[in-house]
Amino acid sequence: MKKITFQGEYGAYSHLACTEAFSDLEPIPCRTFESALGSVRTGDSDLAMIPVENSVAGRVADIHYLLGDYDLKIYSEHFQKVEHQLLLKSGVNLKDVKCVRSHSMAIGQCQSVIKELGLQTIVMADTAGSAKYISEQENSKDAAIASKLAAQTYGLEIAKDNIQDMQHNTTRFLIMSKELQQKKEENVKCLTSCIFEVRSVPSALYKALGGFATNGVNITKLESFIVDGDFNKAQFYIDIDGHIEDKSVKGALEELDFYTDKLIVLGVYPMHEYRNQ
Repeated sequence: MKKITFQGEYGAYSHLACTEAFSDLEPIPCRTFESALGSVRTGDSDLAMIPVENSVAGRVADIHYLLGDYDLKIYSEHFQKVEHQLLLKSGVNLKDVKCVRSHSMAIGQCQSVIKELGLQTIVMADTAGSAKYISEQENSKDAAIASKLAAQTYGLEIAKDNIQDMQHNTTRFLIMSKELQQKKEENVKCLTSCIFEVRSVPSALYKALGGFATNGVNITKLESFIVDGDFNKAQFYIDIDGHIEDKSVKGALEELDFYTDKLIVLGVYPMHEYRNQ
């Protein structure tokens, strides 16, 4: 069976994304994003499920630094609805619960219920890890905020479901592989993703992006990040509508390449159906 790696414990939202997007692959947990990506590079796994941004919390820290470092390509994208559950050990009464454990982001996204119940918060490394922790503690009356999959994985009960403050809470994942998928299919809308570094001259970014306007190519995402600790030099991650074989995309990327010191095509892949909602 082919394998897909993810960062975190079994029951994490990344694990849930793996099961929903690739039910025929074996999900493999990793302690870090680096080990999840490294496993694909060495051939120990076939794909890696990597979160890049959340509709509430924004960009996942450090991910853009890693995407260009492992010589991997974007195979596809996946959007995972984040539905937080308040979990308890079997037999524990919610009225007796004083503390809730979870990742800092999940705690921040469930403030209404936490305040309503008057719970103290304990920050853990991840959501599924907090569920695993309370399941292993004898006589624990702490709660955990995690996914339904975490509840199933660790035999916990759902005291309150869908406790997230914002119901649109969704995480975008990129699925990474060793091969660049460039085959163009009729009637399939695609995205092209790149990392580039502009030359350190006035108006370099303005000129580099001009080709997208003149060629009629839509930019759906543009983010900068500092490299090698040098505040005078920045790299950019960009998502654009279209396939790399489209005439308009070719023209835009040729102009971008002219004004950059480095241009790496990370992937050409179909748009997820979530974008059509």
